[in-house]
Amino acid sequence: MEPSGSDRTGPDRSVRDRARLVRTAPIMGTVASIHVLGDAGGGPVDEREVQPAIDACFQELADLERIFSPFRADSDISRIRAGVLAPADADCRVAVVRGECEEAKRLTHGLFDAWHQGWFDPTGYVKGWATETAARHRLEPLLEMDGVDAVGIGVGGDVQLFTAQGSDWRWHVGIADPAAPGSVAATIEVRTGAVATSGIAERGSHIIDPRTGSPATTVASATVVADGLATADLWATTAVIAGFDDLSWTGAEGVRSGILISPSGEIRRWAGSIELARWQDPALTRPSR
Repeated sequence: MEPSGSDRTGPDRSVRDRARLVRTAPIMGTVASIHVLGDAGGGPVDEREVQPAIDACFQELADLERIFSPFRADSDISRIRAGVLAPADADCRVAVVRGECEEAKRLTHGLFDAWHQGWFDPTGYVKGWATETAARHRLEPLLEMDGVDAVGIGVGGDVQLFTAQGSDWRWHVGIADPAAPGSVAATIEVRTGAVATSGIAERGSHIIDPRTGSPATTVASATVVADGLATADLWATTAVIAGFDDLSWTGAEGVRSGILISPSGEIRRWAGSIELARWQDPALTRPSR
């Protein structure tokens, strides 16, 4: 699987001959890609069987974008901010995400705050939540079909991945060097779970620390592996705000492991609440900026 953005996902070499069906669609200002993998040594994936679920997943994502995009004047979120839509009259999923963001603020001790601009903006949370929600609704059930061994979706470089019980499939997610597009700094193996990456490498210092009102600048790339993409996306953003030297949050529920890369190329790799390694990779050394 090779979703657009900073992550690259590929097959285990021992099962590289599996049939793969790939579909893409423009979603949330980026490209979403869905990959359905067949049994090892089996024939092509039956497109007629899986395409309706793929179409439904893309449609659900488009519907969620219509509700939550802060870049669309007609979205529920934009209309609430403009004062022309009462929160009680919005789509019921707005209340769900609002509750999730309130809990995220509590769990992160305010490092994530969807209200830090003075209004409700769930941008830092809702993409991961929407992708995971649509994937669990529409794609995960495909594993019950004969001939389907794994299915995954990537949106803007963040991925939600599923593998059927009894399968030997492993997804390999490559983490890009934030200072060298096209180069891989590390690879993470995932059977079922999610991987999200946040940072300042691609979009600059766009993540605001709600404690100071200033951009967070000490993490070039934060990658988090979690049970679901809503959790992975939340804590990847939180990791950027917490800073390169702070791993106090890594034992959070649902969070498995991750990698931090500083603007100067220093790397920290951790699992659970334990730091596994911290090093300066000579291949990634670059001037601080």
